[in-house]
Parts: sequence; C-alpha cells; structure tokens
Amino acid sequence: MLPAEAHESVHARRGMVAAPHLLAAEAGREVLAEGGNAIEAMVAAAAAIAVVYPHMNHVGGDGFWLIREPSGRVRYIEACGFAGAGASVAAYHARGLDAVPTRGPLAAVTVPGAVDGWRLALEAARAHGGRMTVRRLLEPAIRHAREGVPVTRSQSRLTAEKKAELAPAPGFASVFLNADGSVPEVGQVLRQERLADTLDHLSGAGLADFYRGDVGREIAADLERIGSPVTREDLVRYQAIERKPLSVKIGKARLFNAPPPTQGLASLLILALFDRLGVARGDSFEHVHGLVEATKRAFRLRDAMVCDHDFLPEDPHALLADAKRLDAIAAGIEMGRALAWPDRSSGGDTVWLGAADASGLVVSYIQSIFFEFGSGCVLPATGVLMQNRGASFSLQPGALNPLKPGRRPFHTLNPALAELADGRVMAYGTMGGEGQPQTQAAVFTRHALFGVPLGEAIARPRWLLGRTWGDAETRLRLEPRLDGEIIDRLAHVGHDLALVPEDYSDTMGHAGAVILSPGGDIEGAHDPRSDGGAAGV
Repeated sequence: MLPAEAHESVHARRGMVAAPHLLAAEAGREVLAEGGNAIEAMVAAAAAIAVVYPHMNHVGGDGFWLIREPSGRVRYIEACGFAGAGASVAAYHARGLDAVPTRGPLAAVTVPGAVDGWRLALEAARAHGGRMTVRRLLEPAIRHAREGVPVTRSQSRLTAEKKAELAPAPGFASVFLNADGSVPEVGQVLRQERLADTLDHLSGAGLADFYRGDVGREIAADLERIGSPVTREDLVRYQAIERKPLSVKIGKARLFNAPPPTQGLASLLILALFDRLGVARGDSFEHVHGLVEATKRAFRLRDAMVCDHDFLPEDPHALLADAKRLDAIAAGIEMGRALAWPDRSSGGDTVWLGAADASGLVVSYIQSIFFEFGSGCVLPATGVLMQNRGASFSLQPGALNPLKPGRRPFHTLNPALAELADGRVMAYGTMGGEGQPQTQAAVFTRHALFGVPLGEAIARPRWLLGRTWGDAETRLRLEPRLDGEIIDRLAHVGHDLALVPEDYSDTMGHAGAVILSPGGDIEGAHDPRSDGGAAGV
C-alpha cells in the first residue's frame, strides 16, 4: 500500500506502521506482511529510522514504549540510560563548568538505552506469537546503513545550522560531513559502514551484546578514549525495565502515557485540565487558548515534580487520580486572560512511531538522542552516535535533577495512547521537546473530541509555547495558516505571539497516529511536515 499523502490517512486490515521517514514505515510494513506482529514491526522500524534519520535519533539514544495488548492491558517499557560512573558535579566543576555541555564527550553522559528496549519489547512480542529473528528485523537498517540513503531536507538544513558546534565533536565530521568539510546536500547518499557492521553483529550475537558483549566492549573503549563519563561497567549493568504507565480518565477516553523521568505527566495533565473547561468547538479561540493555558499549569507541575523515578517528590499517579485537585487547577484558567509566561523550558529532537495489527496489539514508541545529532560524538569502532540527554541534569545545589552517577535525566520523550469511548485504540505522538505534550493535545482533541479526520487533525495549523530544537524562543509561536481572528484574540488576552515563517513548520514537530477500530479497520497517518507516512497491509 502506498504511503499516505498530506491530509490523508491510510486504511488497512492486517497491520499498520506510521513513522516520520518512509523507509522506516516500509521496514515495519514488510514485517507485518510477512506475518510479524506490531511489536516486531516497531523494532524493525525503530532500527531503520536510527539509520535513515540520524539527526533525530540513533542507536546511541533512548526509547520509551507503550504496548496495548489484545486483553486491554497496557505495558510500559522504560529504556532510558543513567549517568555514567564518571558523571559527578565535582568532576564538571573541576573543569570550570557550571552546566553540562550540550555537545562533545562531556555531553555523552548517559548509557544509551534504546537497544535494550528493543530486546525487552521482543520478549513481549514472543508472548504474542512473535517469531521473527533479530537478524530479519535488523535487515532493512543494515542494508540502509551499508548501501546508503538520500540525505533529507531536515538533515541537510540542521547540519548546516549546527555545523560550528558539531564539527569539533569526535567522529562527527568523518560520518556526517563531506570529505572537504562541507554539508551534504539534499539527496546526497549517506553511508554509515561502521554502524552497518555493528547492527550486523547484533543480528547474530543478540541485542544484549550492545551492552555485555563485543559491541559493548568497543563502545566502552571508544568512550574512554574520547573522555566520556560512561564506563564499561555502566554498560554491563544497564537493563531496560517495565513500570506501571500513567493513566487518567477524561470524558471520552482513558489516556495513557509514560511516567517520570519523562514529561508524560504534563501530556496527561493538559488533556485532563482542558476536558474540564467545557470547550464546545474545535479550532476556535477557546480551543487554542484553553490548551495553551492548560499547558502552562501542566508545565509548572511537571517542573516541580518530574525527575528520576526513584527520587520523586510526589506520586504522579496520585495527582492524576485527585479529581478535586485537578478541578481546582482547571478552575484557575481564565478564558479572557493569559497567564504570564515564560517559565523554564527544554528543547530536544526525537522520532515517534506507531503500529497496530489485526490481533489487537497497538504500539506507541518514541526514540531520541535529545538535540539534533545528540552529543555529536560518533564512536569510530561501532558507528554509534551518542546522545546528549545528560544535558538535562543540573550542576546546581539543591536541583530537582542533579547530575549524579546512576541517576536518570529528565526526558521530554513521551509516547501517548488512548482508549476511546467508541472502542477504538489510538496510539499517537510527536517529536519536538516542549512541543510534544502540546502537539499531542492538538491532534488528540481535534480528532477524538471534535471529530476532525485523522490526517487533517495532524496537518492543521499548530502552535508551540516554549522551546524545541535547541532554540531559545519562549513566546507562543503560531503557524501563519491559523485563522486570523484566533490570532487577534490570542494577542488581545495577553499572549506574547510570534508567527513562524513556514506554513508547515518543522518547529511544530512531526506528529503521527495509528488507530485500531473494533471492527478491524486500522487507520494510520503521519505529518506532512516530516519525510514520513503511514504504510499498511
């Protein structure tokens, strides 16, 4: 089946994958066509997109899973790494630093968790009849890494924009710049031979080899050589884990998201607060203003609470279950006045992927290296591009998220899933730092609450309060396609506005969704702002 065009969704009966790059969606579709299940298709798509969209994610990053089983049980897999043994506040202060750098070896602070998340997800896949080998699932990724793929528009643009800060990072220039140091043009073929070798080795030795085998040994040796705080022992003891997902009930759905250290709490709070406002019409001033004001309250709670799961100051499950407290917060939202802003904000680059199959499995997955190209450090023996998620840690006394060996950093990543009142199950998500909860809310409310067709709900004009893509902007940014009357009213009630220049802006994230209906129809759509689509069988 052909990928979806902009504003359109794809329908299928056996299975569906949505991804921000067509080659990743196709890798997952092929697995479904060969009898694999949605979890196996997701692993294939996740491995492929780590190769074909390296500015957004890589095997040196983290991942988070929501898996809804046919029984209705929702499982959550946390595959985010902790800070390495050499990552201490004292060590960074000794280098004259008052913040964790965003680039270079000292930005490569945390163990990459994504690959072990694939391993744990495949254990769940086998419990649902999955029989695909790791070799088969990694096959498309290996082929794309070895034979090469065309450089996308966003990769070329971001390489040019960030070249000055990325080029000095060990290994970056040799993989992601031309031999003369210039930026690859759109359509130019990018090959990652060392990464192909690594994936090929893992396809035979097993995914755990990334941490405790030959690959792990090479990763550790290169990390030590460049001066990263992550050690061989850190890799050996790392394992992805399962936790209870966060959940909240609103009028027309039960919503699920990831617990801390992710900002999944904020995504659920926005929708729980907005649901209490009684907005009757989508894409109205009340819709946009209500979501923006709910976002501000949700972000304040997030910033006071979200840190490593083992050090939480408050139970997020209890907060979401406290209807009176949520009622009181929502009652403080004024439809005629904007709350003063900004507060602290966070950036980040990411990919979201979704899948569903006819057995009833629905998967929402998100994978990231944080900023574009992460730390910029490419390890020569393995071709692994290391994330810079550790830049979320603080070096300041008394911080909620302090840098400390073994601690998990704050994550903007959060996959979303909803059980709708009509029996449909919706997996949805996006990349985009602070924009993730906001775009999730825009897409979900448009489609699930106000009946906008899925593809159109994703494509319609969006907004963003705060930062994304590593920038410093904190105003409420709007795509210029948004209705002029809404823009005027937002300004009138006190929002500090800025129009982005593009009608379909990367700044607003790359969203997607997959929906499984009780009758067996599977619908998928992805963002016209991305290089992706949905593909089904």
